[in-house]
Amino acid sequence: MEAAHSDHQAPLLANTNQPRPRKPPRRTGNVWTAVSHIITGVIGAGVLSLAWSMAQLGWIAGPLAMLLFASVTLISTYLLCNCYKTPDPEVGPVRNQSYIDAVNINLGQTNARICGLFVQIGLYGMGIAYTITSAISLRAIQKSNCYHKEGHDADCYFGDTQYMLAFGAIQLILSQINNFHNIQWLSVVAAIMSFAYSVIGLALGIAKVIANGFPMGSIRGISTSTTGEKVWLVSQALGDIAFAYPYSLILIEIQDTLSPPSEMDTMKAASIISISATTFFYICCGAFGYAAFGDNTPGNLLTGFGFYEPYWLIDFANACIVIHLVGGYQVYSQPLFANVEKWVSQKFPDNGYIHKDFKIKLPLVKAFRLSILRDVFPHHVRSFDNDNRHVVPVFQPSFGSAGRHLLLASVNILSSADVLQAEERGSLVD
Repeated sequence: MEAAHSDHQAPLLANTNQPRPRKPPRRTGNVWTAVSHIITGVIGAGVLSLAWSMAQLGWIAGPLAMLLFASVTLISTYLLCNCYKTPDPEVGPVRNQSYIDAVNINLGQTNARICGLFVQIGLYGMGIAYTITSAISLRAIQKSNCYHKEGHDADCYFGDTQYMLAFGAIQLILSQINNFHNIQWLSVVAAIMSFAYSVIGLALGIAKVIANGFPMGSIRGISTSTTGEKVWLVSQALGDIAFAYPYSLILIEIQDTLSPPSEMDTMKAASIISISATTFFYICCGAFGYAAFGDNTPGNLLTGFGFYEPYWLIDFANACIVIHLVGGYQVYSQPLFANVEKWVSQKFPDNGYIHKDFKIKLPLVKAFRLSILRDVFPHHVRSFDNDNRHVVPVFQPSFGSAGRHLLLASVNILSSADVLQAEERGSLVD
């Protein structure tokens, strides 16, 4: 009887060792934490190349294009905000914690898989972009110091591999942050850095215009020898502007951090503030950068060395870019990590080793938890980012290429079209 009783109890004892489901995170975000997340994910992603874009489009088409993309982004944002709760956008009761969840519950699993493919490619592409850009900015600091010591015509060349490895090491540590709800402090710091280097770029442009004595540029933009070349450059410029605005990939994840019950209204208010602020900085940086250099506008105001002095200010601005990218990488990577963790949890629900957090205590350092899943997967993501670092030249005119333009347009068209279809089918309640 005792043996039978023991055998009967064994499964219950085994179950006690299974990982317990984690409690849902507390949603304590407000409009300003949402603004910081949005600013971290948006501003700086292309602000320093907008002067080059303005140079291709000219004084009329350039600002109009920025306003147009700002309007499209705001409309798309409003539509996506209504998808956070289902079936009623205000009371739910079902919460969609990611863009994929929203598409799945409104449009079905097939559409969710198609959209999910674009979303994961977009998130992964942002990781590559931020890795490359951080190395470019760190290399620019070395070049700035070299030009200051050796002269502006000196042959200052430096590699970037070591900077990418250092950036990856930092991200490997930050990837231990549990989820999107725990990176508010990082987003605030990154948002401050974005405004810092944007203001520096704007101030340097204004100073250059004053030194020239007149604004440069024309209504038609840069002249080219052939019509085909002009069309290509204009397409790249539109790609740069399109890339600088949208945050559809992370919008619902940001909304999921907000405290109830008015998440939808809070997110819409945060979006208005963020898009208004970014549009102001974009137009100002683009306009004054173009006015300062005219047809010679560089692809990046800070790393393209349109400015050489004061070198310490250039160094500080590039350091701000790197700090911003550290936070921006996490903003775009956390949803990717969450999707992988969700898939692994469903695939291996009984594997306690994968799901278990290990408590690590080092001398003179506060104890912290280490997740095997969050250590292994981000390591491979970082390795892939470094392996593909030459695929996407960030912050340069060529990053507005047709491939990137198509990718980003597809993501945004899908996001807007999916919501419209859901509303037409009655999945969303007005």
